[in-house]
Amino acid sequence: MQRALPNPESSDRTAKVDPDATAWSRVRAAVSDAWERRGLPARLLLLTAAFVLIAEALIFLPSIANYRINWLQERLTAAQLAALASEAFPGGEVPSALRADLLRTAQVRAIASRNAGERRLVLPVEGAITIDSVYDLRYQPEGAWQNLTSKLGQIQDALATFFSRDGRILRIVGKSGGDSDDLIEIVIPEAPLKAAMLQYGLNILWLSVIISALTAAVVYFALSRLLVKPLTRLTRNMLRFSEDPEDASRIMPVSGRMDEIGIAERELASMQHQLASLLAQKNRLAQLGLAVSKINHDLRNMLANAQLISDRLVDLPDPTVQRFVPKLIASLDRAISFCNSSLQFGRASEAAPRRDLMLFKPLVEEVADSQGLPREGSIQFFADMDDTLRIDADRDHLFRVLSNLVRNAMQAIESVEGKSDGEIHVAAHREGRKVVVNVTDNGAGIAPRARENLFKAFQGSTKKGGTGLGLVIAAELVQAHGGTLVLADSPVGANFRIELPDRSAH
Repeated sequence: MQRALPNPESSDRTAKVDPDATAWSRVRAAVSDAWERRGLPARLLLLTAAFVLIAEALIFLPSIANYRINWLQERLTAAQLAALASEAFPGGEVPSALRADLLRTAQVRAIASRNAGERRLVLPVEGAITIDSVYDLRYQPEGAWQNLTSKLGQIQDALATFFSRDGRILRIVGKSGGDSDDLIEIVIPEAPLKAAMLQYGLNILWLSVIISALTAAVVYFALSRLLVKPLTRLTRNMLRFSEDPEDASRIMPVSGRMDEIGIAERELASMQHQLASLLAQKNRLAQLGLAVSKINHDLRNMLANAQLISDRLVDLPDPTVQRFVPKLIASLDRAISFCNSSLQFGRASEAAPRRDLMLFKPLVEEVADSQGLPREGSIQFFADMDDTLRIDADRDHLFRVLSNLVRNAMQAIESVEGKSDGEIHVAAHREGRKVVVNVTDNGAGIAPRARENLFKAFQGSTKKGGTGLGLVIAAELVQAHGGTLVLADSPVGANFRIELPDRSAH
């Protein structure tokens, strides 16, 4: 390892502290603001150039240190040749003319050697000089740690040469043969070394700048094609899609890439498809609500008039009329109630059901009667349950649920052309603190595509032109009771299973 002796002429340096800390803070804020305003491509370019320059600097420091060592070794080699040349003259005295040539060639002030334990002054110093630093180049590190330490020391000495004062004189010691005791010493000015290192450093600097620019351009182009452009494409698509989410043409086109960018494209496209579909459904619901609100007023007036007319039928003595009038009035009352609550679907919160413990079979028979069941020669209706079975539910809500399910079963049977043996079964039994109801039919069944969106508005309809709201409303009413409505497995037709717990089961 090279060791520089302390320079007696060096003076202590006092660190200067900048008192204007606020100015530095303003500079940092300005730099940070400028960086934040840069786009991703500009940031990538700047970071790539900066990292390449840092890498070049890490290469430059060992290179300039090695160049310094090689330059000093060349001076030692030239001095050794001068020492060998001096031995050809009697007494080792070198003529003054040759002496000047040797000193100029070796770029040294003095040369001394030690051979076989004998020390000899080959070219003595002319006049008095002061040695500022001494460097011993005979040290050979052993092991990785010592080699690293030696390299760091050489870098430190090289940097010290750059920032040293002018006019310094150095004493360099090196080997002079195979014997470890043989050595060659030279006294040289530091100025030629410093000039050579500066020239070498400038050459390395320009080369580093060129390499950095080329490397940064190549890396930037590669990263731009692989990352920046796809990310910019994703960002622009999100901004464009946000302007009109209902426009399907604005959905992210998938490039087919299999990396993370491709996954992001596919997931974004999937989310945009779902959002566009959801918005379309919301708009359709809004339009449906507007249409219902428009017809609701007129329909209620018509039903009110029909109710007034039906009230007059009560006074007719005809037994048949007397048998059907109560059912007609009950149906009209229920229709008016439905109109008043027709806008309840889609509200933020539904009204809590008004539950009561009631016999279930009369309600089922009333549902069948309201739907005109059974129908001779086409559809049979069966209520399979105990006459004493009671269910804890809101009567109107449960009537609507069963009406929707029975109506769907009728439509499924009627969709089969020429079918005359249709059957609808409503079976119910109690399991502990809940009642299980199964509404089954032997109709066309549920298509696989409809099964996937069975309880989604405008997606689960099994007939052309249907909205699928019947099952959605039925499921919502059942859930309001704390129960579940699911499509159970059935070998023929469809089987909807309702599980309705008692209030005490909660």
